[in-house]
Amino acid sequence: MSEAIERGALYLVATPIGNLEDISRRAVMILEGVDCVAAEDTRTSGVLLAHLGIKKPMVSYHSYNEERRIEEFLQRLRGGETIAVVTDAGTPGISDPAFALVRAAVEAGIRVIPIPGASAVLPALVASGLPADRFVFEGFLPVKKGRATRLKLLHDETRTIVLYEAPHRVERTLQDLLDALGDRPAVLAREMTKKFEEFRRGTLAALLDGVRHKPPKGEMVIVVQGTGARTSSRDSRHGEIDSSTSETA
Repeated sequence: MSEAIERGALYLVATPIGNLEDISRRAVMILEGVDCVAAEDTRTSGVLLAHLGIKKPMVSYHSYNEERRIEEFLQRLRGGETIAVVTDAGTPGISDPAFALVRAAVEAGIRVIPIPGASAVLPALVASGLPADRFVFEGFLPVKKGRATRLKLLHDETRTIVLYEAPHRVERTLQDLLDALGDRPAVLAREMTKKFEEFRRGTLAALLDGVRHKPPKGEMVIVVQGTGARTSSRDSRHGEIDSSTSETA
């Protein structure tokens, strides 16, 4: 059954994190029915829309223009238009500017409708081999101010820790995690759902050594075992790296 597009609503549409087939039929229907698409990068999202055969006006919405765009979007929503927000990959609002727009829409009494789908957090967690019954998502660690404080707070975290990181900062982050948390089981997941998907499993020290010898490419998720947690992974106990990948980039 087709879903009627709700006029004056803000839709948060999850898009694939790599494989373009990982999009729901409902997400496609919403993207076809809204008045415009607010995209973090119109070029990246334009590729997806073209793949889906959808022609729709697109408006850029990112951290550099969010203040100006938010008021513009609110006016359009109050006028009865429908807007779909998409991020470059995954679910909008997770470590991206969509949060500010959602908060403003909620405060303005505008209906916000999430269209669930892909996110890098859960695939990395469930395939890591580390406990997934309780976890904490930290997004990106602060690059400068507040970084040491955040790492210190994570030292006694008993839940599995999930973080995002960019390839050019992953070595530094693994080193900082090792210094702050001590050597413990961890997984580096990269390029999930893509051709060169890879999971590097071991300990923080082993992963750090591997990154130094073979710098990884692509978007990454770091999963770290919480303090006091138990695992039956032989590789994690002995600090050996197990790298499972479809191909080698």
